[in-house]
Amino acid sequence: MTTRSRRGGRSKADRLGGYGFVSPAVLIVAGLLYLPFLYTVYLGFTDYDGLNPASFVGLENFRRFLDDPALTTSVRNTLLWAVGATVLPVALGLLIAVLSYGIKGGTWFRLPFLLPYALSGAGLAVIWGFILQSGGAANDVLGALGLPGAHTRFLVEEPANTIAMIIALTWQQAGVNALLFLVGLQSIPKEPQEAARLDGASGWRLFRSVTWPLLAPLTTVVVGLSLVASLKTFDIVWVTTQGGPGRNSETLAVTMYRDAFVSAEYGYGAAVAFALSLVTGLVSFVYLRRQMSTSKEGLA
Repeated sequence: MTTRSRRGGRSKADRLGGYGFVSPAVLIVAGLLYLPFLYTVYLGFTDYDGLNPASFVGLENFRRFLDDPALTTSVRNTLLWAVGATVLPVALGLLIAVLSYGIKGGTWFRLPFLLPYALSGAGLAVIWGFILQSGGAANDVLGALGLPGAHTRFLVEEPANTIAMIIALTWQQAGVNALLFLVGLQSIPKEPQEAARLDGASGWRLFRSVTWPLLAPLTTVVVGLSLVASLKTFDIVWVTTQGGPGRNSETLAVTMYRDAFVSAEYGYGAAVAFALSLVTGLVSFVYLRRQMSTSKEGLA
């Protein structure tokens, strides 16, 4: 046997061995992720109540979804979540990281912001539901300080209820974003910053011209993760308000859950879930594509 044939045999054997190692993970992912997704897509084209056999109805569920009077409110709230739950946690996390980086005792400064991340979404909702309920802690504190908002019904009036829940999520997420930005700050080379300081740059000018551009790759990741998470927001809304009152604080995720698991209209709920998946995938694709094109232009 020639050397070339032996190499070819070993290469083929290596490939087969590699497929053998990878296949269990592929099967697990396919079984737990892709197959349920495909089944959900199938249910979106059926009328299914969980008891009787599913009957094919074509695009009827999607037509009903577009005609649903609650759709406008759900889409509006979802977009509000996408903006607020992305901008506020990322901006506050960046501010915490920059202010605490390189100072003595910076770890203790960041610790109070990191602790809320250990809470579950349901636990966060219970705490902030107590704070924001009518006549709750927030109203009492504002009234005692003589500040406006003492009589505001934070969880009843729209869009105040959605904004209040976004603030609650910001309280939880800002700490972990600060930790991610801190890792980015620690990985920045010192030479560009030292050169900028020699040129007279400091404070905001140093951050804007040197630090922020070097943090851009990490910022893309943090914003992308926050954006996807905001589009799927469910637990804090459901536990705090259940999408009410009058469904005025619903997001698409809450609409999907209500229709599928509360009303037992699994076909219609699957159609809403499919629409939400499309929106999340499209927004993520557009954002990442834009960021990648911006990075290529910067390198050019």
